[in-house]
Amino acid sequence: MITYIALGTNLGNRSENLARARESLAEHVRIVKSSSIYETIPWGVADQPLFLNQVIEGETELNALELLRFLKQIEQEMGRKESIRYGPRLIDLDVLLYGDLQMQTPELTIPHIRMTERAFVLVPLDEIAPHLDIPGTGMNVEETLAGMDITSVCRLEEKS
Repeated sequence: MITYIALGTNLGNRSENLARARESLAEHVRIVKSSSIYETIPWGVADQPLFLNQVIEGETELNALELLRFLKQIEQEMGRKESIRYGPRLIDLDVLLYGDLQMQTPELTIPHIRMTERAFVLVPLDEIAPHLDIPGTGMNVEETLAGMDITSVCRLEEKS
């Protein structure tokens, strides 16, 4: 199944955190495309360090809930500690899209519940999949991003 995963970090060596997360994904996710890395202002809690964000397109044989649990396992193995909601984090891995699946459970909502509100998700997603339809919205990524303020999203590294 094709999936899109958001990666974010604002503690420690942020670039290394993203690289380590991408390497860890390889156990169950084959990365097909990676966006550039973007530096962004925090969302939700303003008084914290800047984030590095990236989106990857991957292929997996895990179902959506298994994928979520795998991502949470990577976060724990990398040393992520629970803290305040939207607070600083060593690594954050979110399932944005999983094929054209739409689901809402206490554990997981797909498409990601706030992805259409977040420039730090949509800008890197637009880089790798501008014409991708976002299930349930009637719009693709490019259309969803149009008119959104993206001034807080700064590309740092070109995709490799």
